[in-house]
Amino acid sequence: MQTIKTVGILGLGKMGGPMAKHLVAKGYGVVGFDPVAAAGEKAKGDGVRVLATAREVAASCDLAIVVVGFDNQIETVVFGKDGIVEGASPGLVVAVGSTAAPQYTKQLASRLAERKITLLDIPLTRGEQAAVNGKLLILGAGDEETFEACRPAFSSFASDIFHLGPAGAGQVGKMVNNLILWACVSANDEGLQLGKALGVDPEKMRAALHHSSAQNWAMDWRAEDSGMPWAEKDMNILLREADMVRLSMPLAGTTKEVIKGLKIRMGLGLPEGFE
Repeated sequence: MQTIKTVGILGLGKMGGPMAKHLVAKGYGVVGFDPVAAAGEKAKGDGVRVLATAREVAASCDLAIVVVGFDNQIETVVFGKDGIVEGASPGLVVAVGSTAAPQYTKQLASRLAERKITLLDIPLTRGEQAAVNGKLLILGAGDEETFEACRPAFSSFASDIFHLGPAGAGQVGKMVNNLILWACVSANDEGLQLGKALGVDPEKMRAALHHSSAQNWAMDWRAEDSGMPWAEKDMNILLREADMVRLSMPLAGTTKEVIKGLKIRMGLGLPEGFE
């Protein structure tokens, strides 16, 4: 496979914008598209050549990274009017950094292969601050030779990169990650509430638990303060996939409802586009 020289970013928001900036800093040509004008303007200031459509981005890059929120948005940016496939030449690599259902990702890989486009799934973890710091974790999958050719570009914005198997395996990794993440958020919330009800200051408790066997990433980084916009979507994906393989996951079901209750208590609604 040819060396990656120009990278396209589809979605220049809180994750894609910093990723594009890191790629520019590492010397890659970077083109991008975002339907939100303000995101595009900020990216221009970071050295990104912002184009009018996903089709134009696909026609101008070797690797197109999709960083949107939902399956239907992936579908639109890839197959919609002025989407990636309309501008792609054979050999283009499309890497989906969004969280999506593994079954959908496998189907997407097959559909793109028919057009001689290679799909990598590279769901991103650790959140927005890690994107800003260039410290994302990639749970990747897809054709291994292609993945290795893209690794130097990925390392511009990710400090830890893993290849887990064929297309879809990365999304399985992200599903497992998310189950454990949201379970920790649920346990943290209930534990700190209990401590408070029994007279222990939550912040003192949090500081102490950081040094205990209960220490976890979600508590250290206050994952609940992110607004948890994708939590219910993540758990819905996981429960649907578990149904397909007839696997009972009672903790996952409970975690989904606990997270929903926590968001209701915090006054948080569903993110736009939730299905």
